[in-house]
Amino acid sequence: MKRFHILTVLLMLSWGISAQSHFDMVVVGGNPGGIMAAIAAARQGKTSVILERTRHIGGLPVNGLGATDIATREATTGLFMEFTTRIKQYYADRYGENSQQLKDCSDGFHFEPYVAASVYQDMLNEHKDKITVLLMRQFDAENQNISLRDGRIESICILNRENGEKETYRGDIFIDATYEGDLGAAAGVPFRVGRESKAEFGEPGAGRTYEYWKSLPASGSTGESDNAVQAYNYRLCLTNDPDNRVLFPKPASYNRDEYVSLIEDVWTGKNTQRAMLKVTDEMMEENRRHIAAGNQTKLPGDSWGIRKLSSIVKLPNQKTDGNNQHAAFISTDLPEENWPWPTSSWEWRDQFAKRLKDYTLGLFWFAQNDPELPEHFRKAMLEWGLAKDEYQDNEYFPRQVYVREGRRFEGVYFFTAKDALPVASDKRPPLHANSVTASHYALDSHAARKRETGRAHLDGFISYPTAVYTVPLGVILPRNVDNLLLPVPVSGSHIGFSTLRMEPCWMALGQAAGIAASLAIDDKVAVQDVDMPKLQELLIDQKATLIYFRDLSPEAPDFRLAQYMGLRGYLSGWNANLQGAVDEDTLQEWSALCGFKLRAVPGKTSRLEVLTSIYKRLRQ
Repeated sequence: MKRFHILTVLLMLSWGISAQSHFDMVVVGGNPGGIMAAIAAARQGKTSVILERTRHIGGLPVNGLGATDIATREATTGLFMEFTTRIKQYYADRYGENSQQLKDCSDGFHFEPYVAASVYQDMLNEHKDKITVLLMRQFDAENQNISLRDGRIESICILNRENGEKETYRGDIFIDATYEGDLGAAAGVPFRVGRESKAEFGEPGAGRTYEYWKSLPASGSTGESDNAVQAYNYRLCLTNDPDNRVLFPKPASYNRDEYVSLIEDVWTGKNTQRAMLKVTDEMMEENRRHIAAGNQTKLPGDSWGIRKLSSIVKLPNQKTDGNNQHAAFISTDLPEENWPWPTSSWEWRDQFAKRLKDYTLGLFWFAQNDPELPEHFRKAMLEWGLAKDEYQDNEYFPRQVYVREGRRFEGVYFFTAKDALPVASDKRPPLHANSVTASHYALDSHAARKRETGRAHLDGFISYPTAVYTVPLGVILPRNVDNLLLPVPVSGSHIGFSTLRMEPCWMALGQAAGIAASLAIDDKVAVQDVDMPKLQELLIDQKATLIYFRDLSPEAPDFRLAQYMGLRGYLSGWNANLQGAVDEDTLQEWSALCGFKLRAVPGKTSRLEVLTSIYKRLRQ
C-alpha cells in the first residue's frame, strides 16, 4: 500500500470514518426518521452513513418528547412498533412485569429520554456492519456543499465540528432527515415556509387564525397567508421527586419584563379555553379574592401550579414530558422569534437555541420565585424541577430544540388537509393506492404569534380531528432530483404537514425511504421510478401497516392479503370482516373491480374466500 494511501486511511479512522469511501446511502440527520431509513436499508443489505450534527442521535424522543404523539396507536407499525415494543421490554426486564414503571410506560409509548436513546442505539448496533454513525457532522445548506450532475447528487461536503475540517461523502442515494430540510434546499428542491391562505386549499385553520383551543374560530381570523412559522419550544423532562429534582436556575440573561403578564393570568385565572366565553370581569375579580384567601383557582378552564405553565404527561420513574400549555397565553413556546429558523444558518440557530433555553429557565424561575405571584402558587411550582439523571452533559436540560416545522417541500405529491379528513361521516379519508404507511394525528399547530392586545387567543393555535389516513410515497419524493428522499421535511401545506410531523409517522416514512433507496439502487432507477408493489411488499415484510383495519394486526395470518386488497379498493370499511359472509352487493362491487366473474354464494361464502381467489388471480 502506498504511503499516502495509508495516511488517508489513518486520517479517516481518526475522524471516525470507515475506510470505505462510498456508501449506498448517505443520511443527513440522526433523528428517528434518519435512523429508521438506515435500519430499513441495512435489512436490504445496503450500507449507509448517518451524519448527525450533535453528539447524540435520536432527535426529539431523546430530548424530552417522551409521550408519543399518535391518535390511533395501531395505525403506524413497522419499525416504529419495534421501537415501542423494545421500550416496553426494557421496563419489563429492568423493573419487572408488575412494576409501576412498566405500567407508566403505557405499552412502550411513554418513556424516559435516556431509555429512548438506549433503544435507538441498540437497534443501530444490530447493523454495525452496514450502518456507520458519525456525530458532530454539520451540513450547511449552501451551494458549495453539494455536487449535482444531471439531476443527481454526487457528493456533499460536511463540516466536522470536532476539528473544523471539511469532509466529502458520496453515495448512490441521499436522505434528508433534517427537521429543517437543509439538504433538499441545497439540492434545489422547491419549498415553502409559512402558512398558506385558507383560499388556496380550503383547509380548516389555514392562514391567520384565532381559535379557542379545539373549539371554534374567533374574531380576527382572516385566513390570509403569511410567513409565520409555528412556535418551537423544548420538551422538558420534569420531576417532582425530591431525590431526582434540580430546581430551575436563574439564567444570566433573565429579564423579568418577559414574564410579568403571568401575574395577572394567575390571579384572575385568565386563559384561552372556550370556557372563557362565559367568564365575566366580575368572575375574574372573584377568583382573585378566592386565591388571595389561600385557595387555588376556581375559574373554568384554568389550571394551577405546574399545569398553568406546562402540559405534562406522566412518564416512568416519577418524570413527565413537559410541553407547552395550550390554554396559556405564556408558556414554553416562544412564538415569532423562531420564524427565521428554517432557512437560517446554524450560527443563527444556535443563538436562538440559547435564547430559547434562557427564556424557558427564566419562565420557571419567575414562577417559582417572583413575589408578586401568590405564595401558594410559587410553593406549588417549587415542587417541580429538571430530572438530574437526564442530559447530565447539558445542565439537565434537553439538547435539542423542538423544531415543529421547517421547510416543507413541493414534491411529487403535496399533502393537504383533505388527505387526512374523512370523505363522509365514519368514512376513510381519500385512499392512496401507493401508500407507504397509515398514520393518525389531528391537524395540529402551535401559536405563530405572541399575545396581542385585545385578542382572546394566540394566533395559529389549532386542532381539528382527523381519521386514520394513508400516506403516499410521493410526499417524500422530490420532482427534480433522482437520488434524494425527504422522509422528514415532507411535501405538504402547513396544515397538511401539521399532522404528518409526528415522530411515529417520520419513523414510518424513514423506513419507506430506506427500502425505496434499496430498490432504486438494485434496479438502477430514479427514486421516483421504484417498483411500487415491490416496495409495499417489502414494507409489509417488515410489518408496516399501509392501510389500517380495526380488526387486523400485522400478526394476523391474512394481514398481507388485506393490505393488498385494501389498497386496491376492495375493503373500504374500517373493518376487513374477513370471516363474514359476502353479500350480493359486495360481490357485484368486487366483480366490477377485478373485471371477472366471481364464484360465490351470497350469505354463505366468506369474504376471505372470495378475496383470496381474486388475490391469487391478480398476482399471477
